Amino acid sequence: MGSPRIIKNGIVDVAFGENVRVVEPVNLYGCEIGDDCFIGPFVEIQKDVTIHSSTKIQSHSFVCELVTIGRNCFIGHGVMFINDLFQNGGPAQGDKTLWKSTQIGNNVSIGSNATILPVSICDNAVIGAGAVVTKNIDQPGVYAGNPARLIKRLS
Repeated sequence: MGSPRIIKNGIVDVAFGENVRVVEPVNLYGCEIGDDCFIGPFVEIQKDVTIHSSTKIQSHSFVCELVTIGRNCFIGHGVMFINDLFQNGGPAQGDKTLWKSTQIGNNVSIGSNATILPVSICDNAVIGAGAVVTKNIDQPGVYAGNPARLIKRLS
């Protein structure tokens, strides 16, 4: 019988702004977190992620590589970001050239258990709990469902 290779979680190589609050346990590495952010417990934020100022990420959320989240955003509990669309019928198997990026604007709220595929979401959007965002969102509004659709315009 072999022995497992134990990889410890924690906070490694993170650029923190001022007044950031982090509730452990978390797994944060190679990312950038702006001023006045909150990171809840059981959150993973991978390398090459930027979280801008005054954003809150609630517990059990996963922010994969190549995600940028704007200022004053709220990411609910259990939100999952995806960067691999399984273009070849399965996982990219480490071929990061197949991964896609996600851009979240400013003042965006994403409800609990939403799934965000590689998309761009404009400023001032609300994504309902459990929504699956499969396409770019380019106008302010409330979006819900699977796939997420506009249900109310915001000015």
